[in-house]
Amino acid sequence: MFTNTKHKQNGTTLVELMVALSIGSFLMIGAVQVYNQSRQAFIINESIARVQETAQFAMDTVEADLRMSSNWGRTSRGNVVNGRSLVGAANPLGLPAPAACGADWALNLARPVAGANNVYDLPCAATGGVQVNSDTFTTRRATVAVSPLEAGRLQIQSTRTQGQLFADGAVPAGFDPLQSETHNLLVNSYYVAADSALMPGVPTLRRKTLARGPGGPAITDQEVAPGVENLQLQFGVDVNEDNSVDRYVNPGDPILDPADAAFIPGSKVITVRIWMIVRGVTPEIGINDNSDYEPGDVDLGVFNDEFRRIQISKTILLRNARS
Repeated sequence: MFTNTKHKQNGTTLVELMVALSIGSFLMIGAVQVYNQSRQAFIINESIARVQETAQFAMDTVEADLRMSSNWGRTSRGNVVNGRSLVGAANPLGLPAPAACGADWALNLARPVAGANNVYDLPCAATGGVQVNSDTFTTRRATVAVSPLEAGRLQIQSTRTQGQLFADGAVPAGFDPLQSETHNLLVNSYYVAADSALMPGVPTLRRKTLARGPGGPAITDQEVAPGVENLQLQFGVDVNEDNSVDRYVNPGDPILDPADAAFIPGSKVITVRIWMIVRGVTPEIGINDNSDYEPGDVDLGVFNDEFRRIQISKTILLRNARS
């Protein structure tokens, strides 16, 4: 005898299916939102890090030159170095010094730090155009020379009491190699160009630098940090030779210019305040930066152009400026 047993198979009802799909959809949407938010946060943090990295690199680069300016090897007194530019004689020894950026650009050791306020004042052309309302400054110092000495490079042989510029690779007569040292003359003029060669359309920090060329000392133009949009400085000046800052002035102030009637003899730069505005290299949709940027003595206003920006500043002590 056979028994016909029917087994009921219970499936998912339409209501249960809709509830499951709804819950799954909410979970999926939540996961996608978390992913998008995490990705957006990563992009923002990456952008901030890149701008901060550029700012730090640019500041470290100029700080090294400023801090060591007026170092001429074994002496920090430029007025004891024979061959430096003098009033009425930009190149008294007839050295092969490049003059494209000015007759005394390389040899004006009496002014280890100089600058121009909100303009580019060098006679040599700026690469990439000039960013308006940005300062320009020049540092002069010495750096260690590598043996054997190279002809065609401006160098300084110095003791604690005297020094001499030369460019033929031979230690000048009268200097005992055991009692003196050879250093390369290093001159850099920093400015902000309106257009980067590496990233077209982006402002950039550049510098004219004294180098050894194929036919002798030459001036090269180097790109330092794309993204630097504005550079401002003020010089802390000692006017009474007590090795302390008496006032802060803008670059090019007449109290530092021997050719100006307002020149104060004995005045020298002890510290430098420096400001930089650094922006991202690409726009970021949705940035709402209402900051009014006022570095140094300029008011750049509010940009509102979807570029991320930061302003950094630092006061740098010129370690060789004090007597």
